[in-house]
Amino acid sequence: MWAGLFLIPFIILLSLTGSIYLFKPQLDRWEERDMRGLNTENSVSAEAQLSVVMKQYPDAQFHSYRLPENKGDAAMVHVALPHNGGMRDIYVSPAGDIIASHDPEKRISATVARIHGSLLLGKFGSILVEIAAIFAIMMILSGIYLWWPRTAGRHQHYAGILWPRLKNGVRIFWRDLHAVTGFWVAGLALILLFSGLPWTDNVGAGIKYIRAQMGWVDAKPQNWSGGGIKENVDMHVDAHGGHDHDAMLKAQAEAKKIRDLPPKKGLNDIVILASKENMPFPAIIQPPHAPARFGPPNGDVWKLSSEAQNRTLNRTILYDKNSGAIVKESSFADKHIADKIINYGIAWHEGQLFGWINQLIGLFTALALITISISGIKMWWRKRPKSK
Repeated sequence: MWAGLFLIPFIILLSLTGSIYLFKPQLDRWEERDMRGLNTENSVSAEAQLSVVMKQYPDAQFHSYRLPENKGDAAMVHVALPHNGGMRDIYVSPAGDIIASHDPEKRISATVARIHGSLLLGKFGSILVEIAAIFAIMMILSGIYLWWPRTAGRHQHYAGILWPRLKNGVRIFWRDLHAVTGFWVAGLALILLFSGLPWTDNVGAGIKYIRAQMGWVDAKPQNWSGGGIKENVDMHVDAHGGHDHDAMLKAQAEAKKIRDLPPKKGLNDIVILASKENMPFPAIIQPPHAPARFGPPNGDVWKLSSEAQNRTLNRTILYDKNSGAIVKESSFADKHIADKIINYGIAWHEGQLFGWINQLIGLFTALALITISISGIKMWWRKRPKSK
């Protein structure tokens, strides 16, 4: 009982925030409603759009360029402001005018995600959410055991098991509502809870550790740009420099000079290449050596990637910065089966695995969990010890 009472505030809050986050694509498009369907007369190139941004923010660091979803939509340039000024999403019209500049952390969906993941309490909040999720799994499993019919046969009554009894008094109604709702939603709730665990601090770290120890890496050898070209240069130095430290340092310095040269292929060239790939929105272009969202910088290549919430659609292409040739291409199909399962779960958790039906299933699950919580409070209130 006390474990249930501890859980109820978390379940209600996480269900409410999760219900909102299910509709992140719709929320983001609503927030960007003024950046869509713009006049396409006198359109300028992607490099011209970037130039306007860098003139407005001369000390900013260019991180990425988001391709417009549709003709007439603004492009989004993501930059890091100097002096720890944070990140900015800068929207540039097809004509090359800056029409908005937003802090990405202040998006509705980003705020909801922080509440959902950490209760706005940092790591302490993340641990509380993780504990609540584990307790919720235990409560659902024990609830199924308590719900399980103790009698069987043709005289079995399914009222109170598969549907609530509405005419047997208030106490029976709330008990049945709690038990029956729990039965119908248990499977969906368990999937939702288990699919959220890879995000947590401790269980997530454990999954990463097991994955590394078991060698559950992508099925095809990865040559990500953080290693890629740079790694090959260093291997060449090791092979031919031997123990000559000066020769090795000289070779590394020469390699760095080559890497630091401006790319011969510019943003316009990569946009043209990207337009042929039909990447699911949002399609992001990152310049050579740009900081990656996860892991080390991108290295000596242009990077095109889809960051669609439905991870099964994600693709990544690395282009040589001088020739524009494809250096590496990877997709969901290249991932290890363990990664595929986790990414299927994440896409399901976010309501993006199979469109609006997935969103409705997620919403139903969240509302059912709120119903179970409210009925649980009602049952406890009726049974609570009366003060003398």
